[in-house]
Amino acid sequence: MPQELSVTAVRAEGMCFTANAGEHTVCLDYPLNEEATLGPTPLQMLLASLAVCAGSTVSLVLEHMRLPLAGLTVEAKGQRRDEHPTVITDIHLEFELRGSGIDRERVDQALKLAETQLCPVWAMLRPGTSIHATFRIVED
Repeated sequence: MPQELSVTAVRAEGMCFTANAGEHTVCLDYPLNEEATLGPTPLQMLLASLAVCAGSTVSLVLEHMRLPLAGLTVEAKGQRRDEHPTVITDIHLEFELRGSGIDRERVDQALKLAETQLCPVWAMLRPGTSIHATFRIVED
């Protein structure tokens, strides 16, 4: 059965909106003046959503494979086009996995599963956005 998700955005001041999702509140800004920001932009939050979704998915898959991590960091960088709408056309995800004895092939499998089957944010963005993922392992 489909699950309905809901977020309410209320203008706070300037171009800053408070987004309410259940009990959680996030301030998002669309700054006209780059020096005075009150929160991340919607596109930064989109990158954050992808990084968190992909990171959580990879982490869960590796846990299921009995490959525990000491830490995981995901950095998402997006290239935004100049003409309107100024969408993100290319995204690079860089995964840094920390731990001992991390198997590169299993990490590659986990990334492929996140990309092709399990991460809903990645699946939504894939048709219109080029997304590339790389990873590096830091041994503890």
